[in-house]
Amino acid sequence: MRETRWKIYSKRADFGAISTRFSVSPMLARILINRGVAEEEIGEYLSGTLDDIPRGALLPDMAESVRILAEKIQSRAPIRIIGDYDIDGVCSTYILVQGLRALGAAADYDIPDRIADGYGLNLRLVERAVADGIDTIVTCDNGIAARQEVAAAADAGLTVIVTDHHEVAHGEDGAELLPPADTVVDPKREGSQYPFASICGAVVAWKLIEELFLFFGKRREEARVFLPFAAIATVGDVMPLKKENRIIVREGLKAIGSCDNLGLRKLIARCELNPEALSAYHIGFVIGPCLNAGGRLESAKLGLSMLLETGEESAEAAAERLKALNDRRKQMTEEGIRAASAEIDALPELPKVLVVYLKDCHESVAGIIAGRLKEKYYRPSFVLTDSQETGFLKGSGRSIEGYHMFRALEEVAPLLTKFGGHPMAAGLTLPETELTSFREELNRNAVLSDEQLTETQWIDIALPFAYANEELVTELSRMEPFGQGNARPCFGQKNVEIRAARVLGKNRNVVKLSLRDEAGTVREALAFTDGDAFLAEMEGSHSIAVLYYPEINEYMGRRNLQLVLKAWKFAR
Repeated sequence: MRETRWKIYSKRADFGAISTRFSVSPMLARILINRGVAEEEIGEYLSGTLDDIPRGALLPDMAESVRILAEKIQSRAPIRIIGDYDIDGVCSTYILVQGLRALGAAADYDIPDRIADGYGLNLRLVERAVADGIDTIVTCDNGIAARQEVAAAADAGLTVIVTDHHEVAHGEDGAELLPPADTVVDPKREGSQYPFASICGAVVAWKLIEELFLFFGKRREEARVFLPFAAIATVGDVMPLKKENRIIVREGLKAIGSCDNLGLRKLIARCELNPEALSAYHIGFVIGPCLNAGGRLESAKLGLSMLLETGEESAEAAAERLKALNDRRKQMTEEGIRAASAEIDALPELPKVLVVYLKDCHESVAGIIAGRLKEKYYRPSFVLTDSQETGFLKGSGRSIEGYHMFRALEEVAPLLTKFGGHPMAAGLTLPETELTSFREELNRNAVLSDEQLTETQWIDIALPFAYANEELVTELSRMEPFGQGNARPCFGQKNVEIRAARVLGKNRNVVKLSLRDEAGTVREALAFTDGDAFLAEMEGSHSIAVLYYPEINEYMGRRNLQLVLKAWKFAR
């Protein structure tokens, strides 16, 4: 297991007073403070509702966007939604298409092909819109960096409304470089009055539809039919589960159970999930990857058409196709990870920033592989592969805390043909001849200390096993959904006796243990890892330090408490 640094939170507060004020245990009060939840925010964190979410009217250019679209809707001007090929783009496009059509708009959609078109709005999509007689383009989950393409659309006489959530590029003078659209709705614009910038593209789209509904005399609540898709995109696009995102995901997961979208119901059933008991994990690691698989290996229009489908058989077929594509994507990913790891392990020294060129890798899985490399080596990681355009490489990057990936790419922008993204993820295109320079300059510019390059595992409380009981599991459930920016609480215990250990699973990737702490409490535990490697590392040791969380395992009508190990260190 990769070496990590373990630290126990030492934040101070009057946990007793917080416990009394919010009717929680002092332990939960401590964990909330550990999470950086300010005391004045705890009430909303625990009990916030959709009514607490700020209005989209606070977003830049929202009022003007609503005015323009209202005119287009009333005049039946042809409107084209142009989304992106990932889960956020698919959900954003679905929300805008269905929302606009509900208001009587003549709205259709287009989504770029990942391989042929690349990310976001491009000249071919603009030309297609002009040829089809489109009056207005509305982008979603893209457009903020498409200055040339938006200019071309404007020159052709089209109205362009950009809705996006990505970072805004800046010129050498520090000024924002906005596309020349009629309006640009992006929470990351300078001067934005919107209180929380870390929302996904689908939430921006939802806010726009909500404001349009209000303009046309509908109730704000009527737009909540799109809440499940805003929630799916928030998790799938790995947005931080803080503030309104927590509320959107928590309430959106509940709403999926009663959602009447035929395609989504078919996909949930195909993945053998219970729609009434979905978690953020199910969205992030089961449903989301299936929706993404269409855009990765065929076309994102497959996922979108499934969501728009009204026929039972065709919805079922689309769900089946997405599931099969995702199974294929998994295999391709594993092959890529093995090849990338072999290349990295052969290096004489591990660089601060990993840049791997996988010639035969399908470019659609480059981002996934980069994310897995980041987890394995705890380094900012880029995976590049051949572009369809001869002489160019395309790739994706995933980052660690302390390394702003978008700004890092801005620093090497002269080497790049195109780039965009977030602090934690980015995509790029560059000439093949610049690969060595790209790798060298990224590492030359990287200001990352050894401490930053060693992952810190934070421990909420050093907790004896006796306190890890069903009552604690129930109380911790008030902190759900867990995910990016809202990690599951983690407890630690050292000098734990290993009473038994055996490997389970067809792939031997689960270790079941019986553990006893110093106070004599025995608990069953699971470690999800290479089982044979675990046993080999354990050889000769009967004591272990563990980081864990408790959960209730329900199987065949039986309930039992078990610990899930997040990390461990064997005593020697």
